Amino acid sequence: MGHNYFMSLALKEAKKAFKKGEVPVGCVIVHNNKVIGMGHNLRETKNDPTFHAEIIAIKKASKKLSSWRLTNSIVYVTVEPCIMCMGALILARVKKVVFGCHDKKWGACGSLYDISTDKRLNHRIEVVSDVMEKECREMIQAFFSKLRKG
Repeated sequence: MGHNYFMSLALKEAKKAFKKGEVPVGCVIVHNNKVIGMGHNLRETKNDPTFHAEIIAIKKASKKLSSWRLTNSIVYVTVEPCIMCMGALILARVKKVVFGCHDKKWGACGSLYDISTDKRLNHRIEVVSDVMEKECREMIQAFFSKLRKG
């Protein structure tokens, strides 16, 4: 099972967010080739700015492993993580982040900031971008197009 397989699962999570009127971001965390956490944006639903897909998936994965350390885990997310989510992923000691499309306004894996390789931090994360980029980008664009149309 490769990047496309796990990103397709993240896209399914993003579709759940889309149906709820949430920005369609989905996340899947994999450890030893098994899914240990999944999530999608729920900021509007929960009225909580921290309910990003990655944060929800991190909490589920940590519970599954009975550890806050997600060492050797790979995170698949449809949109480039923001500063908050990258901070949480670094704190969780995630090995790799694989994302679909870039986020020029909020992205913290190279678009706006790049904290994944900041030598001032005690952990660095390998980043792979543009996995199923077209599908991820089109979902975000469709959501905001629908939002603008009312």
